[in-house]
Amino acid sequence: MPRAAGLLDHCLSMQSACEHERSSFGPPLCIHLRTCREPWIKYVKWYIERGLETELLCLPCSERRKQGLPVDVANVCEECFELATTEFCDLVGTGGKPEIQTRSESLNDTLKETYLPAELGTIVDIAPVNYSLQSIWLLLGEDDRVFRLDAESGEFTQVVRSSVPAEPDHKSWAQHALTKRLHASNSGEFIAVVNDYGRYGQIIDLRSGKVTASLDGGEYHPETVPLSFAFADVGTSVVAIHRTAWNRLDFSNPATGKILSSRGPTSYQSGESRPEHYLDYFHGSLYVDPTSMHIVDDGWIWHPVGVPTVWSLKRWFSHNVWESEDGSTKNNVCARDYYWDHAITWLDANRIVIGGLGDDDIEIIDGARIFDVTALGDAGPQWRSDSRWARELKTFPGPAGKFFSDGISLFSSCESGLSRWSIEDGARTGCLQGFQPSRHHRGTGELMQLKGRVLVRWHFA
Repeated sequence: MPRAAGLLDHCLSMQSACEHERSSFGPPLCIHLRTCREPWIKYVKWYIERGLETELLCLPCSERRKQGLPVDVANVCEECFELATTEFCDLVGTGGKPEIQTRSESLNDTLKETYLPAELGTIVDIAPVNYSLQSIWLLLGEDDRVFRLDAESGEFTQVVRSSVPAEPDHKSWAQHALTKRLHASNSGEFIAVVNDYGRYGQIIDLRSGKVTASLDGGEYHPETVPLSFAFADVGTSVVAIHRTAWNRLDFSNPATGKILSSRGPTSYQSGESRPEHYLDYFHGSLYVDPTSMHIVDDGWIWHPVGVPTVWSLKRWFSHNVWESEDGSTKNNVCARDYYWDHAITWLDANRIVIGGLGDDDIEIIDGARIFDVTALGDAGPQWRSDSRWARELKTFPGPAGKFFSDGISLFSSCESGLSRWSIEDGARTGCLQGFQPSRHHRGTGELMQLKGRVLVRWHFA
């Protein structure tokens, strides 16, 4: 494979632009990408601080851009663009900056603090009791004790102790360490303690203190995803949704542990016939919308590609037990090479926000993509042309870290703090420096950050 420096000399001797009498296609290319006809020359997608407009620049040209020096860029036709970007040039990253819209609007900057008593020990995770109009939280200790905390009064009680099996042979992947995670039903009657990036967990009925179900997500590459789990409401009842194999989700009654989604096999061995509803998909984090109408599954497929999928919970629970495999309401949201397990939040029962702009992890930048999961959009990647894809409504750069929403605005939580974004025009309308929440209490409209032994809370309004 020739060195990039040698290719530049070769490319400079070629014609300087596409001379085909066709419409231009794609972003402008530097002269070295336009003229190169021998693999491989490395290039970056360079944002020019005008919306999401970009240029494609070889590495020497990107260095000139960094120094504020002029660079020869021009558009080419579709044929020349595809030839350059797929046959002769190798994308290795991004550069420059997109244009981020800002508009100053008032933002509540009041933070409330609750100091946690030393007898609670080290807290490793927190979950809200969403149906409470008080700031009630469930806390998981490092020693497996679970506490119920009133953040306003500071009063707490130990409600149970979990006993999820350890996984001493666990091997981490992509810096994903085995992590204990606490899930709570909206009413606070049930919890689940699971090993994210592992395979084991359990459901506990807090009314009796009994473990009602032992969870096992399967042994096939659990280290690539958090253990799929979520609670959903069906009328006055609660349903637990959980992975029982790498490519299978089931739902059960958390009060008894009884599986409610019994169906035929979803896997097969060498020499056996492939099941009719076989699903080649690694289930990931689950996100139930605030009304328990839909669920988003942030999983991936081999090679690997992150492909969040969505379907109707009502239809899955009451009409078609195969809805999570290939049901009529199941849609793909987007596809990103080597990219999953990042920001996702619901705006309402039909719209979700996905974090990250781009189609491959090496080119993805901070930003938000809004989708209507109930409407069909354009066809997805060519290799998934037989699938349905949700309609993308809006895309804008800027939001990073974890996402939250009050149904009106998007909020992002990252190292710099909390930012608020307009979902109408993508402008950042306010920020709260230093506050990095990780949980959302829907009943009180609070975002929460655990900072050492202090629970820090902030209200949307």
